[in-house]
Amino acid sequence: MSLDLFDRSIFDLVNEKAKLLEERFGADVLFYSGGIQPSFFRGFRDYVEEMKSKTDRKDKAVAVFLRTGGGSAETAERMVAVLRKHYDLVYFVVPDLAMSAGTILCMSGDKIFMDYSSSLGPIDPQVPAPDTGEYVPAMGYLDKVQEITAKGELAPADVVLLRSMDLGKLALFEQARDLSKDLLKNWLVEFKFKDWTTHRTNNPGSPVLPHEKKKRAEEIATALGNHTLWRSHGRSIDLPKLKAMRIEIDDYSDDEDFRNLIREYNDPLTGFIDRMGLGVFIHNHRVGL
Repeated sequence: MSLDLFDRSIFDLVNEKAKLLEERFGADVLFYSGGIQPSFFRGFRDYVEEMKSKTDRKDKAVAVFLRTGGGSAETAERMVAVLRKHYDLVYFVVPDLAMSAGTILCMSGDKIFMDYSSSLGPIDPQVPAPDTGEYVPAMGYLDKVQEITAKGELAPADVVLLRSMDLGKLALFEQARDLSKDLLKNWLVEFKFKDWTTHRTNNPGSPVLPHEKKKRAEEIATALGNHTLWRSHGRSIDLPKLKAMRIEIDDYSDDEDFRNLIREYNDPLTGFIDRMGLGVFIHNHRVGL
């Protein structure tokens, strides 16, 4: 990508901030903004491979700055496979938002860093509609069907809507919903809960058993997928809501130096992306544009 003098000065500053962040996190720093969709996967894979080949760090950790409106659960799974192939520790940093499949992706991390203005979202994967190929949120359709079928007596409009629903499409939506929850539960147990060895509240100091980790992961997956609670595919799930669900987040809201450093890296990049109208953008200071 060709940059003018103004943009080049921005990226010179951004690269310096990335180096400082690497020291703070003890990890390579990778920025990803865009949808989590199959068409973007190959570029992500190749970029991570190039970044790993150029790094001189020995800690085998990566801090992924993530800004996304969501996308495909299957693509999230493939992105996790790439990150875990090259790194032992994966941190997700969400200065702005990581919705839907972005939330699922974050739950594969060893740590999630957010501040008071950050947001995750309900886990509502997007799937391509069989008739148009356009990506649509799965849970909205399933919730509507459930709402209609729960009625004791159907109105004529309900009957027309149900007849228009393709059973194959509904099965596709159900599979996406179930995959999202399964991925989230498995990743929580394998990565985020790996150091959760003793209880801190109930029976403090007693060992955490495997079935307790699975039960806790099930509770989180159910809460994040509860669209009766969240009401909207784009609903913000901020720190207070996450803490109410007892999801452990590394909150940097009150660490002014750290918060400023994160924003001095993130904000110029997101400003550039929005100004240029870029659908997907990846950055690492060693690889460049």
